[in-house]
Amino acid sequence: MLDVRRWSRRALLGAVAVLCFAFPVRAGHDDDGDRPRWVGTWSASMETPLGPAPTFDHVTLRQIVHVSIGGNVVRVRFSNDQGSVPLLISSASVGLRASGAMVKTGSLRKLHFSGVDSMSIPPGGVALTDPVWLDVDTHDDLAITSYIAAPQTGTTQLSLAHQTSYVSSTGDFTGTESFPVASTNTSWFFLSGVEVVGGHHTRAVVTFGDSITEGLASTTDANARWPDVLSRRLSAHQGTRDVGVLDEAISGNRVLNDFIGPNALRRIDRDVLTQGGVRYVVLLLSTNDMGFSQLPPGAFPGVLLTNVSAAEIIAGYEQIILRVHQAGAKIYGATVLPFEGAGYYDSEVEPKRAAINQFIRTSPKFDAVIDFDAVMRDPTHPTRIRPEFDSGDHLHPNDAGYAAMGNSVDLGLFAEDD
Repeated sequence: MLDVRRWSRRALLGAVAVLCFAFPVRAGHDDDGDRPRWVGTWSASMETPLGPAPTFDHVTLRQIVHVSIGGNVVRVRFSNDQGSVPLLISSASVGLRASGAMVKTGSLRKLHFSGVDSMSIPPGGVALTDPVWLDVDTHDDLAITSYIAAPQTGTTQLSLAHQTSYVSSTGDFTGTESFPVASTNTSWFFLSGVEVVGGHHTRAVVTFGDSITEGLASTTDANARWPDVLSRRLSAHQGTRDVGVLDEAISGNRVLNDFIGPNALRRIDRDVLTQGGVRYVVLLLSTNDMGFSQLPPGAFPGVLLTNVSAAEIIAGYEQIILRVHQAGAKIYGATVLPFEGAGYYDSEVEPKRAAINQFIRTSPKFDAVIDFDAVMRDPTHPTRIRPEFDSGDHLHPNDAGYAAMGNSVDLGLFAEDD
């Protein structure tokens, strides 16, 4: 971590603003010594709503996120990725969450955008706040608060956040530690990332996946997704404590075709390659490519249900590998979990899954293999998930299953190269 003790707060913020603008953070390993740079500590993939999108009007959103690494200087990324009209953030703040919707006394910081209070983000755009001084510890909860002063439909969101966030009664409460809760939800709206300033050894891993990486069926507010488990292990290990974990996953996501969110080949730039300090990527995708291929036409009106082959999915993997390597990062292939008994499983799935996992295990194109299939399969019925790890749908793990996945990952994969 960057040693900021010799810096004044004003000097550090000035250095961060100048240096990180003049010398953009690159994805791969570089030789910049201990110069300040931005590294992701939390992120979320933006998608269209799963159901009717709420409209926010003259209310304040207080959204809770759980960071993976700490720092002294923070900035927030807002997104209008799925919007069709400009998104106006009228005011915003960040602070350390105490409990519920309360912010810890003395930790609330007003956020600005290029020195002003508000920002209009065009459709498809993102906006980074100016840096603020805030002492954030590893695995802190942040409360990110934004005032929506004019009607805004929440079309840009991560629907299944598995984290409770809060909507106020009428008014701007970005400047208050207390918060008048009018309603709660378990989605993140317009919020796609948090970065901290780190030094040369601070780096990030992006877990790039679908609902199994997003944590579907995990306990809400427990941070029980497998990337959360991995993050806690990394931070407890001397050689990997400066590795941030960025969960870039969307339920229903596919490698080759859109469904709920953009397909993986389409969103890799947005969700992986532009993340601050990314050094590693873990790829766990294709369950939905296989499952949706087996559904009859019209099962999901308006959704392309192309019957894709294992070879086509592998070709998509190879494109992702090329893009990650071009950015100077490593990519680890995670084998696909068994899912016999799931609603979209049939006999045509298993030969595809076997071929894809064989490619992952044997191809020299991946930098390493994370064999989740070996961890999660039932020894007596290898095409099914182990009963003690099954959430009940034969597709998604429960908390114990996610813990087994996160605990199985070799931390040596994220050790320093030098």
